[in-house]
Amino acid sequence: MARQGLSRALVTAAWLAEAVRAGRVGAGLRVLDASWYPPKERNARQEFKERHIPGASFFDIEECRDKSSPYDFMLPSESQFADYVGGLGVSNDTHVVVYDGDEVGTFYAPRAWWMFRAFGHKEVSVLNGGFKNWLKEGHPVTAEVTQPTPAVFKAKLNRALVKTFDEMVQNVSSLKFQVVDSRPEGRFRGTELDQGLESGHIPGAVNIPFHSFLSETGHEKSIEEIQEIFRAKKVDLSKPLTATCRKGVTACQIALAAFLCGKRDVAVYDGSWSEWFHRAPPHYKVSEVKRGKA
Repeated sequence: MARQGLSRALVTAAWLAEAVRAGRVGAGLRVLDASWYPPKERNARQEFKERHIPGASFFDIEECRDKSSPYDFMLPSESQFADYVGGLGVSNDTHVVVYDGDEVGTFYAPRAWWMFRAFGHKEVSVLNGGFKNWLKEGHPVTAEVTQPTPAVFKAKLNRALVKTFDEMVQNVSSLKFQVVDSRPEGRFRGTELDQGLESGHIPGAVNIPFHSFLSETGHEKSIEEIQEIFRAKKVDLSKPLTATCRKGVTACQIALAAFLCGKRDVAVYDGSWSEWFHRAPPHYKVSEVKRGKA
């Protein structure tokens, strides 16, 4: 990309490699591996132990969540988030860089990026291209797990960046904000199962699969290309926008893409389709597949 992105929303592998070489990873710069994979496919924590970016810590999305919720990966409380990231050596003055090892380039890292922003942290970036391209470019890795010195992090949830089920229901009729769904087209249309769950979408939502914003190499597309993607789907970045998906993860790719275009206030529906499917009335679940009564 010609530009790094507003407030360092993205950092390049070359930039981070230089920071690692210069010994800048520490209290002022923390690197977090936010990888997660289906348990039967890959073991993110084990892979981290085997190799990761020098000085990085593992950001466990299974731990940093609301464990009392029936839905996956819901935001933890302010105190839970503060305690968790403080234990990773992150203070309010730390520049945080997040990455993951997914083969597409970036999958879970934008979720961690958005979580930090939702809890009031501004200096957080995604490693453009992810661990996949870090390796491809020949940057160093290590199996040595560092123990960061705990820090004090004060979290304050920015409720403007999070949408609840009730707010989403109200919006079906009020249309106060646009809704973009980042899932694959088949799941949005309801023609294929969504991880074992019947699929479909929220009335009025627009579908932009998250991988639309990634190049063939796994890097974020240019700002001009991203703007054109939104325009083609008639999404107006000057107006309120909420992103949704299956469980609040790839929706954060929408928030990141819009942020790179200068829109910093995209909200994420944290419960996403996982919650909507179980709680919304049948006529609020749009699908091309004919089904019996829910």
